[in-house]
Amino acid sequence: MADASQLPDLSLPQMLRWNARHRGDRVALRQKDFGIWHPTTWAEYYQRARHFGLGLRELGLAPGGHFAIISENRIEWVIAQMGAGIVRGVTVGVYPTSPAPEVAYVLEHSDAQIVLCEDQEQADKVLEVRDQLPALRKLVVPEMKGLHNYDEPDLLSFDAVERMGEAVDREHPALAEELLDAQELADLALMIYTSGSTGKPKGAMISYRNIRAVAPSTIDGLGLRESDSLLSYLPLCHVAEQATTNFAPIYLGSLVNFGESLRTVQEDLREVAPTIFLGVPRIWEKLHSAIHIKMLESGRLRRWLYHRALAACEPFCYRDWSQLGVGERLRYLASYLLVFRALQNFIGLRRVRVAITGAAPIAPDIIRFFRIIGIPLLEVYGQTETTGVVTAQKPDRIRPGTIGEATPGVQLNVADDGELLVAGGMVFEGYYKNPQATEDTIRDGWLHTGDVVEMDDGIVRMVDRKKDIMITAGGKNLSPSEIENTVKASPYIKECVATGEARKYVTALIQIDYDTVAKWAEEHGIAYTTFRSLAENPDVDTLIDSEVQKANEQLPRVAQVKRFALLTKELDHDDDEVTATMKIRRGKIYEKYSDLIESLYKDAGAA
Repeated sequence: MADASQLPDLSLPQMLRWNARHRGDRVALRQKDFGIWHPTTWAEYYQRARHFGLGLRELGLAPGGHFAIISENRIEWVIAQMGAGIVRGVTVGVYPTSPAPEVAYVLEHSDAQIVLCEDQEQADKVLEVRDQLPALRKLVVPEMKGLHNYDEPDLLSFDAVERMGEAVDREHPALAEELLDAQELADLALMIYTSGSTGKPKGAMISYRNIRAVAPSTIDGLGLRESDSLLSYLPLCHVAEQATTNFAPIYLGSLVNFGESLRTVQEDLREVAPTIFLGVPRIWEKLHSAIHIKMLESGRLRRWLYHRALAACEPFCYRDWSQLGVGERLRYLASYLLVFRALQNFIGLRRVRVAITGAAPIAPDIIRFFRIIGIPLLEVYGQTETTGVVTAQKPDRIRPGTIGEATPGVQLNVADDGELLVAGGMVFEGYYKNPQATEDTIRDGWLHTGDVVEMDDGIVRMVDRKKDIMITAGGKNLSPSEIENTVKASPYIKECVATGEARKYVTALIQIDYDTVAKWAEEHGIAYTTFRSLAENPDVDTLIDSEVQKANEQLPRVAQVKRFALLTKELDHDDDEVTATMKIRRGKIYEKYSDLIESLYKDAGAA
């Protein structure tokens, strides 16, 4: 089972049953509650999923019916998803950070019949918009605290649904097996909603055939193993986390851990010490900032050793261990013992074998930093519409600034205008209730990704989203993402929104990283009370200006940020400025901050 090309042609729920039969006593999942890790074996995982699925069937979920989940990552998420799959239902993920109107849109658009709400907070969102959801029948809640006195006959506990299914299983012991036997790879498994950075989110329909096709791409492309251990913490309504929590682990039989909450991720990482770790760029930026703050707090000797170690190991950071000479290995080992081991322990990645960044562009300086300290960070690329990873960097063939090469089973092409095209069994089935968008996206068997790339010797370099490319007044095509990520490499900058369409030069709106800037202010005796007072401090403006100038040194002259403004508040999902996945809603920001942007082009001459 280690060779992904030899995986059986089974759906995800069928593969769960296979694991229960062949690995029944091995631990599949661990859930941390009140500081204690509770294990669940493959046999128990399948049994609970079967019972919950049969309970959903009793509640009216028919084959092909839609079952929604609004929850942080927890064991009930995957049990519910697999349970719905066993009875041939389709799972729809909803971001737990979504406000009630967004929840209403996804539940109504997806025709969800039953929704799992993690707790009272999520249940209240659904109940608030219940009158907008004609298809909704029942609400199921794992955490019933605060809900026992609700006068809601359609609200049930997770345990109650499991017990209901257990009773059905006793009465009809062959039912779940018959439903699973009838399942086909062509059946729909998931509905994953796109981020909606430029409009209403679209429901991408993902089949078991798509998942089975992307499994070798994920497993072989990233070098995953049955013995690997992972921490599930990114939202499971995102295809990237589905790939690392469900797709690969269920096909491989590897261990998945669920921490107590998003707030305990750092502590959970230290306890789990996963061998595989997926982080979106913002996670890597936060870990980088945390290390930066730790070094600011350390003594002079430690800081000196830290900078010496970084300088010593930077020249060979993009080479695999097998490619290093004896002197380079000794240099790294000395740096590891003196500095890097403590940093790896601090961020909980001391055992990581494969570290991944994806889902959005990342600053090359961030990747370089983690590779220097011994975290083998690789850049990958995929979309919801490709069911996950379709390109990945190879450890022994890394070209900085690229997203790697095609993973197994993936065909790539580049259109005349530079757009990346993808073909293969992992290309999704289409958008729910949106045939026109489906036809616009899949043409002649090729998925049009909307991403502009450059390809050389099979290795792909991302330029930007096709719709985001800026054309200056001088006719130069610029990538705002490249500019933004170069600026965001600074530990003092959390967000950067570049502007320059039809303008003589590039400007930017910048949001400071509150934690690191606050620490810097304290070190320099600068008083502040709020985010706004910190951002408006002239010394902070000078600090950020110096960071922008450092970034400009790495950019072509035409792409350099000539002027910037500091935002006096954090960009917020509730204010419609970023998506649930923290992607910038560029159009909304340009519109909302139009006066501030215009001020950057006034009285500036040619800049």
